[in-house]
Amino acid sequence: MRIRTKPWARPELYACDYFIEQPEQCKGKWNQLFSKNQPLHLELGCGKGVFISELAYQNPNINYLAVDISMDILGVARRNVAQIFGETPVENLKLTSFNIEYIDGVLNQQDAIQRIYIYFCNPWSKKRHKKRRLTHTRQLLKYREFLADNGEIYFKTDDDELFEESFEYFEQAGFEIVYQTRDLHHSDYPEDLLTTEHEIKFTEQGIPTKFLLARKTNLPQL
Repeated sequence: MRIRTKPWARPELYACDYFIEQPEQCKGKWNQLFSKNQPLHLELGCGKGVFISELAYQNPNINYLAVDISMDILGVARRNVAQIFGETPVENLKLTSFNIEYIDGVLNQQDAIQRIYIYFCNPWSKKRHKKRRLTHTRQLLKYREFLADNGEIYFKTDDDELFEESFEYFEQAGFEIVYQTRDLHHSDYPEDLLTTEHEIKFTEQGIPTKFLLARKTNLPQL
């Protein structure tokens, strides 16, 4: 989905104390940017930021990093953060713009990400584009470099093909599937997961949310 250019987005982001303008300079040092030393979670493709804003507001004991390639959409996210937090200082959330395909350029093992959220990403359905999927094996191997031991990936999608083909990707990259369901809202999953904007839209259309939780394990020795 293409978002309209928003001339106000960049000035507002540059004036925002929780927007990180040069994420490459933070590689290996993300935990130092937060006021408290606590677990760090990452959202890849945060979009308008409603989900990550609510999550950060409800969980002040966890630090969050939200990444999206579009400065325009991050401008919208910043406004949503400000609305959700209100008068509460935003101390446990950072926003930054970066191409997720090269995410290993801004994170490494010193950052020790405990959890990654990949929610309703582009399914890249054409065969020649599948390597661009955020759950493709080559991407998952990059995530392994900065995921902590036993780090987790939470993955939601409305796309059947992407969901089914992702199982092989996770296996190839050395992840254990801890939980899976092809209809999250009618499942027995015990955790209360926040619902995203996309999720609400697809549910209203009768499209079930596919969900899996994968955990980093040791790759087999060749």
